[in-house]
Amino acid sequence: MRIATFNLENLDDPADDPALLGRRIAVLRPQLQRLEADVLCLQEVNAQPSGHHGPRRLAALDRLLEDTAYAGFHRAASAREPGGGPADVHNLVTLSRYPIVAHRQIRHDLVSAPSYRMATAEPRPEQPQPVEWDRPLLLAELDVEGRRIHILNLHLRAPLAGFVPGQKLAPFRWRTVGGWAEGFFLATVKRAGQAFEARLLVERLFDDDPDAMIVVAGDCNAGETEMPLRILLAEAADTGNAALAVRSLVSLESSVPADRRFSVRHAGRAVMLDHLLVSRRLVAGLRFVAIHNEHLADEVFAAAEETARGGSFHAPVVADFAFDLRPSRPPFTAD
Repeated sequence: MRIATFNLENLDDPADDPALLGRRIAVLRPQLQRLEADVLCLQEVNAQPSGHHGPRRLAALDRLLEDTAYAGFHRAASAREPGGGPADVHNLVTLSRYPIVAHRQIRHDLVSAPSYRMATAEPRPEQPQPVEWDRPLLLAELDVEGRRIHILNLHLRAPLAGFVPGQKLAPFRWRTVGGWAEGFFLATVKRAGQAFEARLLVERLFDDDPDAMIVVAGDCNAGETEMPLRILLAEAADTGNAALAVRSLVSLESSVPADRRFSVRHAGRAVMLDHLLVSRRLVAGLRFVAIHNEHLADEVFAAAEETARGGSFHAPVVADFAFDLRPSRPPFTAD
């Protein structure tokens, strides 16, 4: 079984540039085909209008998947609200060769939105306001030849300062340092909060089955040593309890050589923001991990170039697993 994650970077079909989607498909479709994934977790899939008052559809994604094996895969997707149509932007989509026997999205189901009263907002609110996550988590349960595998697709909040009333001069220009700092603080709360809710979901899966096969895949907008990843991984060095080590997740990119271990180029730095984290049951069958970052453009330096929108500023990450492995040589004997 081969599992991959890929942030498609605002996949859309904008009316003001009807040729853009075709240009992007020419770059993205070969990348998807190269993955040869059995399970594919996608982030930043935008939805397009289906009429003046009709629900939005994932039409751009459908066009991208045409003439590929993924077009016939089972599909689970996030929505504006549970049971509703897709959101305008940044939907999560999980595609699977194997049947998806159940799926649901989670957003403040396990963690209530914290309350906070802004310090620098003008005017300052009289009462604390809820700090809600920007996006849900998407959990899909697969039937893989009789085995149940849980796929948690996520996209954590980017480390960009959130909106603070009265503190912005322009979309990317702040009026005061204090206002920017508070916006950045709120973004950090949202990102860590999403990771916390994801970790609680993983805990529930382990409560139901201590030997559960779990994959957490997606754009975490954080490196392995940053707080959101530490919350998700829950390593024994952080919990201080060796008995909990069986519930920790393993970051698969750790097996990739350090000089190739990046999924985004940002202002000259190579950073690992997209992750495949798995339960220990799955690690036993791991055969290889790859990050397809050979032609990755720098998202800061190339943002103004027309060619930069040909693909994505994120590299896909893929891992291959084998189940019921047979020994390649006779078992060791003590003769």
